[in-house]
Amino acid sequence: MHELDPVISIAILLGAALVGGMIAHRLRQPMILGYLVVGMAIGPHALGLVGDLELIETAATVGVALLMFTLGLEVSVAQLRQVGKVGLWGGIAQILVTFALGVIVGSALFKWSLSQAALFGLVISLSSTMVCLKILMERGELDSVHGRIMIAILILQDISVVLMMVIVPLLGSSAQNLLFALATALGKATLFVGIAVISGLWLLPWLMDRIGGVRSRELFLLTVLVLCLGAALGTHILGLSVVFGAFVIGLVLRESRFAHQALAEITPLRDVFATLFFVSLGMLLSPRFVLDHWSLVAITVAIIILIKLLVVFGIVRFFGYSGRIALLAGAGLFQIGEFSFILAQGGVNAGIISDQFYSLLLASAIITMLLTPLSMSFASWLHPKLALAPAGGGLAARDISPLPVSEPQAANQVVIAGYGRVGQSIAQGLENAGMPYTVIDIDPELVFELRREGRACIYGDASNAHVLSQVDLNKANVLVVTFPDPLAVVTAVKAALGINPKLKIVARVHRGREADLLKSLGVVELVRPEYEASVEFLRRILSVSGWKEADIKQTLAILRQDQEIAKSSPKEE
Repeated sequence: MHELDPVISIAILLGAALVGGMIAHRLRQPMILGYLVVGMAIGPHALGLVGDLELIETAATVGVALLMFTLGLEVSVAQLRQVGKVGLWGGIAQILVTFALGVIVGSALFKWSLSQAALFGLVISLSSTMVCLKILMERGELDSVHGRIMIAILILQDISVVLMMVIVPLLGSSAQNLLFALATALGKATLFVGIAVISGLWLLPWLMDRIGGVRSRELFLLTVLVLCLGAALGTHILGLSVVFGAFVIGLVLRESRFAHQALAEITPLRDVFATLFFVSLGMLLSPRFVLDHWSLVAITVAIIILIKLLVVFGIVRFFGYSGRIALLAGAGLFQIGEFSFILAQGGVNAGIISDQFYSLLLASAIITMLLTPLSMSFASWLHPKLALAPAGGGLAARDISPLPVSEPQAANQVVIAGYGRVGQSIAQGLENAGMPYTVIDIDPELVFELRREGRACIYGDASNAHVLSQVDLNKANVLVVTFPDPLAVVTAVKAALGINPKLKIVARVHRGREADLLKSLGVVELVRPEYEASVEFLRRILSVSGWKEADIKQTLAILRQDQEIAKSSPKEE
């Protein structure tokens, strides 16, 4: 076809991305799926609106470099400390086990070569941070136990991409030369890291000070962009992946006082080029391939889901979490991630896989991403049934059993179900007030710390009737349910009232439909953290604006009254 002017090609791509992103957003899907699908529609295998693939590939490479550069700016050692054992060791185990199973399935079932099976294993070992974060945010489960586990594993996966990108080009080497090629690549990588660290200690601070002193945002942005692409060029000259250099220089720049400003300036540019990258990936997928090989695509998708679901489920259970938590984590992480596309594209460039093989991976990735919201909803639907099963059974569960409570239970005590940030603040307040309390939490590491401190606590899922029965709710004064997971809150309330129908319950709630259900069950107080935070913001704004305390109280009373009217409105969700 006739090649268009480069400016027109980019304009078509960005316009198509806008349309695809808007449609995906309206359908409550991650926008990355909209970019991939619209890329498939305008690509050479469909409408053929854009023919200058070299230009698009160059823009996509810049997008990948900027993605990895910002990842380096955002990742810190502190994050790795926060993810805990299940995030660090569980994340490593998940990658290694999934990779090994991918190699076995690729070699034994599909009869692929060892290098192709190895690439398949690497690709399926990663999950989508974008998809998972969006689903967890929409469900209000970012701070839930399974949400924290998923995010911890995703962080480790994102970091592991850097090493994988060094390995992928070597997979095309013969078996006898692979060890030598790997050793050479690691030597080059070590050399580059050494140069980057030395530059970060002496050259970068001097350069950034000079640029920062000019007080020009344009020059600052140009400097950051040149550092990112210059590092990518350096690793390219050394025969390594360009994304490795971009990540390392981002990691080095993170240690400077300019890191936050660099991230703020480069993020919009990164988002634009990353959009081009995902659209370009979609352009490589042939709809005809999917139609002609639908059975192969279906089998591949089923195998990927089965492997990742079982691996994540098994690892989370091994670290002592309940079957419900393990199933939710597995259902949320079985898709193929956005960084997997980078690995697959690297495999095409290295001649490891063909375009058809790439189409198979891309089609499988898109389908698994589309199925993730449905799988999370299905797992949540199973939640009440799973809540009847005993919690625990893994490594940590053998060390932290639900029985007994770590210290004698007092009468008229408060039971705190969920010891996240909200639960910890409540516990601190009760301790200051001299009120006895018992904590129930599903996180074995938190319970271990509480027991070491001599606090009254039980390990287990508070939405499980068996676990709740270990606390004498007939003697308890109040049950506080702090879960961010709406379904877990409802299940816990039902189980608790089944034990003691007269129990006073204070519950956390996010949405109107759960609020109505909890009120009908008999919950005495409902707390909406977002609404309460807005009220406190307003109180402080009026206070610093010089309002009198009496006027502030009257305004807040009117606000709460309006909120009550809004809650009873039939228009509420």
